Amino acid sequence: MSVVTKPFGKTKEGKEVTLYEITNQNQMTVSFLDLGAVIVNLVIPDKNGKRDDIVLGYDNVAQYEENGASYGAFLGRQSNRVAGAAFTINGETYHLEKNDGNNCLHSGHPGFHRVMYKAETSENSITFSRVSPDGEQGFPGNLNVSVTYTVTGDNELQIDYKAVSDKDTLCNLTNHSYFNLKGHDGGTILDHEVYVKANGFTETNDELIPTGTIVDVTGTPMDFRTKKALGKEIGADYEPLRQGNGYDHNFVLDKAEGVFEKVAEVSEETTGRKMEVFTDLPGMQMYAGNFIGHEPGKNGTVYENRTGVCFETQLFPNSMHIPEFKSSLLRAGEEFTSKTVYKFSWK
Repeated sequence: MSVVTKPFGKTKEGKEVTLYEITNQNQMTVSFLDLGAVIVNLVIPDKNGKRDDIVLGYDNVAQYEENGASYGAFLGRQSNRVAGAAFTINGETYHLEKNDGNNCLHSGHPGFHRVMYKAETSENSITFSRVSPDGEQGFPGNLNVSVTYTVTGDNELQIDYKAVSDKDTLCNLTNHSYFNLKGHDGGTILDHEVYVKANGFTETNDELIPTGTIVDVTGTPMDFRTKKALGKEIGADYEPLRQGNGYDHNFVLDKAEGVFEKVAEVSEETTGRKMEVFTDLPGMQMYAGNFIGHEPGKNGTVYENRTGVCFETQLFPNSMHIPEFKSSLLRAGEEFTSKTVYKFSWK
C-alpha cells in the first residue's frame, strides 16, 4: 500500500487542497482531504466484485468549505451539542456560537472540518494535524490536535485521535461520515440491518439536549441489541423519535470504560456488505440522516432524507453540564487519545 496524492482544487482564499488516497490489496480505497481532514470517498467491492463509493460527500472544494451536513467530517473541539452554547471552567464562563437554536452543535465556526491541516503520510496511513488557537470557536487554550487514518489489510479504516492543550478546555472528537452500503447514490438506508451493543440511551429534551437520564432500551424502538432494519420502527409513535425526526440519539454502549471493542454492526443484504464499528469511547450517536433534505452531492447525486447513516463514537453530549456523565474536560498538559475502527466485509 502507498498514499497517492492528487490536486483537488483551491479554497476561496487561494490555498491548494490535496486529496490523499490509500488502496489496500483487497481493492478497498479511502480518500481524504487536507481541507477539514474529511473522508471524501470509501470504495469497497460488493459480493459480486462491483466496487461502490459508500460514503456521502461532495465533488468540489467550495461545497466542503460549507459542508453544513458534515459529510465525512472530522469534528471538534466539542462534537455534538452544548446546552445554552456556554460552559464554565475554573469559574470562568465561555460562550460558543448559537447555531442550533439556543445551543451549539459541533462547536460552530470555523469548524474543524472546514480548516486546513498539515499532512504526514506513511505506507498505509495519513496524519492530519494543526493547532487550534486559544479562543477559536470560543474555547480556551491552544489545542494541538491530530487525526490519523490508517487503512489495513483486514479492510479496516482505523481512526486515531490525539489532542493536548496548554489550558484546561473541552475535547470530544468524532467522525461524521454518512454510510450507505448500497453506494452513496443507493437511496434510502432504511433497509440496512443494524445492531448496537447498548442497553440504554441518553434521554433528551425537545432541543435534543441530554437531560442526564439514561433510558433503558428494553421494549422500545431504541433496542438494537437484536439486529433489525433501521426502518422497522423509525416512524414509531415514541417521543424520542418524534424529537429527533427518527434516530438521532446517543447510545450508552454496554462495555467497560476505556475498553476497545465492537459496539455496532450494519449490513445490507443485496450487496452483501457489512460494516462493524469498534471504539474505546462510552457513547455513539446513531444519526439516520433525518434532516439531509435535497442536498446536491457527488457525481450529480441529490441526497435526500435517510440516504446515509452515521455512527459517531463520542463522549456523551452536553457532558460538561451533567455531573453523572464522563466529562469532556481536558486538563492542561494532559493528552486526549481515542481510537475508532470501521471494519468492512462483502462476502
